[in-house]
Amino acid sequence: MIKLDRVLVPTDFSDFSRPAMQYGCAIAARFSAELHLLHVVPDPAMLVPEAAAFSVETMQAQSESLVKDAQATLNTLPPDGWENEKQIIREVRVGAAFMEIIDYAREHSIDLIVIGTHGRSGLMHILMGSVAERIVRKSPCPVLTVKPEGHQFVMP
Repeated sequence: MIKLDRVLVPTDFSDFSRPAMQYGCAIAARFSAELHLLHVVPDPAMLVPEAAAFSVETMQAQSESLVKDAQATLNTLPPDGWENEKQIIREVRVGAAFMEIIDYAREHSIDLIVIGTHGRSGLMHILMGSVAERIVRKSPCPVLTVKPEGHQFVMP
């Protein structure tokens, strides 16, 4: 028998992550598991090529603002109608998305990660990489990837 006590759904708040949220919520409810919702804010120093031109205080303020906004958005998830007797754990981290997701899964003994894919292919996949692909390769637990289009195993 498969036993899932903790299900992690990383989200970037995009339309691509919504189907994964739906699956993660359904699986957590079915197994009466804790639902962990995680958003990773990119480190502003990694986003701006000229980061050295900004002060540490400016970069820290930018990061704090992004974390605050992400936490407010995360607090609205999961969507209305989700019921489970277990608690929902929400966390925002700053850093490289795939590394923070893997670290979180290890730290919290996550049993399953449910993550959406952006469906990039070809040159965009090569240039942008795939967070989901890296997570599948390095995850300490099983990973369910959910495509934004195609057959969905959900009730209409």
